[in-house]
Amino acid sequence: MDDDKPITEQAMETITTAVEATKDAAVTAVKKVKKAAKKVAKKVAPKKAKKASKKKAKKAAKKSSKKAAKKSVKKAAKKTAKKAAKKKKKAKR
Repeated sequence: MDDDKPITEQAMETITTAVEATKDAAVTAVKKVKKAAKKVAKKVAPKKAKKASKKKAKKAAKKSSKKAAKKSVKKAAKKTAKKAAKKKKKAKR
């Protein structure tokens, strides 16, 4: 420390230097944490996405199969009704 400068000025310089060093350290720490978080997210996110997409696919498959089943039942009912009506007409003749 300089003996020429007043003590308060020397103290302010020291504090300023310490603050700047702390700020730099904090910034680098944040950068490192962000980088690490990105790496973890890259590893974890696809697995979660896969699980979610599988669940959605299963749900969609269930829904579509239910719809298809309902449609086929309706169609079958209509066909049998038509056939029955034709048989009745033939029987009347």
